[in-house]
Amino acid sequence: MILAPALQRHFQQLLSMSAPQARIEVLSGLTVALALVPEAVAFAFVAGVDPLVGLYAAFMVGLITSVMGGRPGMISGATGALAVVMVSLVAEHGVQYLFATVVLMGIIQIGFGTLRWGKFIRLVPQPVMMGFVNGLAIVIFLAQLEQFQIATPTGEEWLSGPALYTMLALVALAMAIIWLLPRFTKAVPAPLVAIVGVWAVVQLLGIDTRNVGDMASIEGGFPAFAIPTVPLTLETLEIILPYAIILAGIGLIESLLTLNLIDEITETQGRNSRECIAQGCANVVTGFFGGMGGCAMIGQSMINISSGARHRLSGIIAALALLSFILFGSALIEQIPLAALTGVMFMVVIGTFAWRTFQVMRRVPRSDAFLIVVVTGVTVIADLAIAVVVGIILASLVHSWRVSRLVSARTWRSEDDRVKTYHLNGPVMFASTDKFKELFTPKTDPDRVIADFTDSRVWDMSGVDALKSVAQRYVREGKTLEFHGLSPDCARRLGDYTDLVVRDEAHDPKYELAVDRDNPPGAPAAH
Repeated sequence: MILAPALQRHFQQLLSMSAPQARIEVLSGLTVALALVPEAVAFAFVAGVDPLVGLYAAFMVGLITSVMGGRPGMISGATGALAVVMVSLVAEHGVQYLFATVVLMGIIQIGFGTLRWGKFIRLVPQPVMMGFVNGLAIVIFLAQLEQFQIATPTGEEWLSGPALYTMLALVALAMAIIWLLPRFTKAVPAPLVAIVGVWAVVQLLGIDTRNVGDMASIEGGFPAFAIPTVPLTLETLEIILPYAIILAGIGLIESLLTLNLIDEITETQGRNSRECIAQGCANVVTGFFGGMGGCAMIGQSMINISSGARHRLSGIIAALALLSFILFGSALIEQIPLAALTGVMFMVVIGTFAWRTFQVMRRVPRSDAFLIVVVTGVTVIADLAIAVVVGIILASLVHSWRVSRLVSARTWRSEDDRVKTYHLNGPVMFASTDKFKELFTPKTDPDRVIADFTDSRVWDMSGVDALKSVAQRYVREGKTLEFHGLSPDCARRLGDYTDLVVRDEAHDPKYELAVDRDNPPGAPAAH
């Protein structure tokens, strides 16, 4: 019932869409569907499951998130970031445990969205976001290099000779079409023309090159509902819960960061919490229909957005087209040259990588440049979730260090040397409390001291505790300390030291501290 009004609005938007935009949405969806096939198959191999498990996930996750997600135009499906986590679970316990884990993963994501925690992704600093984008672009590029390898009895070997030159020529042809076509017309998505064009050249000239069918057959039936056949015991929960938490976290981080990236490109605002719920619902359904789960895919999303798609229709078409490939069109789709899809993804890499990074890094502080490099590197070497967590921790430490150096004080004494005034500047908060306390010298100060906060702010309870600590030092010395320029909220939270505050209703600031609403005035700070 909650989703009914939203679904009704989506349906009305589809009916009111102009014919040119509808054509773009449909063609872009078809392009995305073609690009999804080798990705889904490859990620299924990474996870150690049947290719159809990856294809079913791409269909179901893509369809559900397109219908009810918080970011029109964003494409979701099976991803490598999740597959690398799943592989050990599948190897040790089997695919049924994977399906159960995906269901639990979805439930966790729904809870995350219901609590509206998705908004916290907007706290990710810009250097971390830039590193994430660049890292994913490199990861997409490296993933395409697998198409230049062939399986041999002794392992994987790189293409060489005529096979390599043919592959490179076809990739270059696809990239050239994508680069040149928009200069003449945007009526048809350039990636779709590139795929069809390379396929036509291969067919007409009888070129021998690897195609989608060389990876695996994509022929299958409609996904069937089945409850995962795992024991409903505490032991099973102990096995799948750690994996479910990790997968839920990785999936949401990648989805929400991709959402933010598309927001910037389209200059629109997505809905984070709705996207979390949609991702969760999609994974719950996928787990019951034999899919490996998924999240947002930055590569396919960039194909969709760069083709001009801005609505939900493109994602819906992509999912339904993928299902039709599985049910009816496998023989045709398996003939598509991998070189065409590789060329499309190479152009995605070029469009995704933030090339302005090299200019930005010369202008920003060294700490920000270091953050960009670290997050990019960790994304490539480890995975997205670790990179973002590392980036946020480093950014927080850098910010705290900067803030700790901002607090300062100008001091002067009265003509009779009986009163000393500390005129504070900068924020008094958890990161600057030590520096703040060092500014005061109770032992050598006169009997009366004024701490003027007119040009300073107390941000949190750590700052309030710092004020209390300074007041205690003056009390022990038997001296009088007065606080001027504090907000009423800050004054109330000083507890036993509230009487030290000298009020000036006309000029005192009215800000509130950044504390939990449940933390009452005067309550001790939580450390």
